Amino acid sequence: MTSNHDIQASEARLQDMPAHKAGNLLIIAEAGVNHNGDLARARDMVWRAAEAGVDYVKFQTALPERLVAESAPMAEYQKRNTGKTESQRDMLRRLLLPFEDFVTLKEECARAGVGFMSTPFDIPSVEFLHQLGQDYIKIPSGEIDNLPYLRAVAACGTPVIISCGMSSMEQTSDALKILTGAHPLYPSESTLTLDDIILLHCNTQYPTPFADVNLRAMHTLHQELGVRTGYSDHTVGVAVPVAAAALGAVCIEKHFTLSRELPGPDHKASLEPSELALMVRLCREAREALGSPEKRVSESERANIAVARKSIVAACHIAEGEIFTPTNLDVKRPAGGISPMLWDSLIGTRATRAYLPDELIDTDTITS
Repeated sequence: MTSNHDIQASEARLQDMPAHKAGNLLIIAEAGVNHNGDLARARDMVWRAAEAGVDYVKFQTALPERLVAESAPMAEYQKRNTGKTESQRDMLRRLLLPFEDFVTLKEECARAGVGFMSTPFDIPSVEFLHQLGQDYIKIPSGEIDNLPYLRAVAACGTPVIISCGMSSMEQTSDALKILTGAHPLYPSESTLTLDDIILLHCNTQYPTPFADVNLRAMHTLHQELGVRTGYSDHTVGVAVPVAAAALGAVCIEKHFTLSRELPGPDHKASLEPSELALMVRLCREAREALGSPEKRVSESERANIAVARKSIVAACHIAEGEIFTPTNLDVKRPAGGISPMLWDSLIGTRATRAYLPDELIDTDTITS
């Protein structure tokens, strides 16, 4: 459990961190159910994620009886990662927190200076989290073709982040139209526009093989659907989310755990705290490095022109009145004299004064 000393130390560290402009790149630490149903561990995760520099810590909210039928089996990756074979419902009963704990977690996020978010997996959870208050409602990939659920989210009027794993372009487009009340076949009550939605490219295999990531699909989603796009990652390591940031993702979501050695279905595809901090730093640097599409001389490099560029110089002693030739001229650093681009116009003219070797040729001394 988090001690007062730990909280005070974390608060001091957070005050030393530079403020982040969330409009630049939104980074979500997906705590999910990696707390294993332990509220104290979930509170610890809030602080560790905040220290890593994320914008939001996101959990998962659901009523097992409303989410899965009693007969629903575990996914293969869940069996493999937990070493158990049981129903999904039994697994979720052990992992999910009750509604009242999310009130505590939202308060904990406020204390840690990080945004709170939780993904609802059923309509009662949508309604509860809407009443609790969130900056975004996060829709998981599994609900992208759930019409009643999408209508419930649309009715909230809260900005949406939606993952589109396991879905085709047509299914993704349908979901966006339902969320914005624009679908001709599936009407919904909504005040949302596409500007209120961030669409996350996603592959839901845990962990995702690198060959199946297909990051370039993120651009296709943006171009064809006219919505801001980001990336929800389930690969091992930090390379792919950093690449997504470098490709222009507006939002990065990554699973986070206190330890990959903990039991549970998602820990093995999650980052530990130091890795999360590394990912955040690299993603922010990659995003900043995108800069402007304009090719120009930057202010940081302007001073290097004089040092790195060259001028036309004397290759040897040149007497006054001597004709400039390729033999008695050379091109050397520094800049500041005649540009090497004027080489042709200088050849064949006469020096109006004498030059020492390596001396910059002066335009004032040139005559035809």
